[in-house]
Amino acid sequence: MPSILDRFRLDGRVAIVTGASRGLGAAMARALAEAGADVVLVARGDLAEVERGIAAAGRRCAAVAADVGDPAAAARVVEAAYAAFGRADILVNNAGIIRRAPLLEFSEQDWRDVLAVNLDGPFRLSQRFAAALAARGRPGKIINVASMLSFQGGVRVASYTAAKSALAGLTRAMANELAPLGINVNALAPGYMATDNTAALRADAARHQAILDRIPAGRWGTPEDLQGATVFLAAPASDYLHGHILAVDGGWLAR
Repeated sequence: MPSILDRFRLDGRVAIVTGASRGLGAAMARALAEAGADVVLVARGDLAEVERGIAAAGRRCAAVAADVGDPAAAARVVEAAYAAFGRADILVNNAGIIRRAPLLEFSEQDWRDVLAVNLDGPFRLSQRFAAALAARGRPGKIINVASMLSFQGGVRVASYTAAKSALAGLTRAMANELAPLGINVNALAPGYMATDNTAALRADAARHQAILDRIPAGRWGTPEDLQGATVFLAAPASDYLHGHILAVDGGWLAR
């Protein structure tokens, strides 16, 4: 029986991380590399800094320029992983965008753009990734990045709330079907994190303080706060966890 610390190791595994160029995705990619995985970095932005971090951890990486909202992206990403490393064991569906506007003014374009990246992309990529594992009879891990708005309604973010609520449901649905194949599907639900997506909230002094006042931990989260939970959901230590939405929120939901 491996030691408990060994069950958190990812040696020999390959992880795909979308939205990996900055913020949460970059931090999760580095954590997976530090735990022993080689990493396929997927993003529209510059990946050079993250690539350097992976190399500093002593792991290999491959960069894929892709917009996960593009229906053709899923096949390209999975094919790139197998071309670079001959396998893919872990998928982190992190890429996401947000659009803010009052409900009565919310545009059709903002609705469709957010759902394409935040919901359609994870569905297509998970389907392609799981099919490749099933064809080879291999186990694997899918980690979706949900949100506090998987549990709550929010304001001025109709498409984001819809997508993240649906992603929580999709996580459970996929877990039901993929667990018998040895594929774990779970999700992380970050709390209010200091990233580009929350820049507008943090710039609004009243909104910033209202959010901070509700967080029992007394601070906004950082991308590094997700690293331990990411490694746990990717590692053998979580092999009996299926369909769970793990909130990493400083106590927000408990308030």
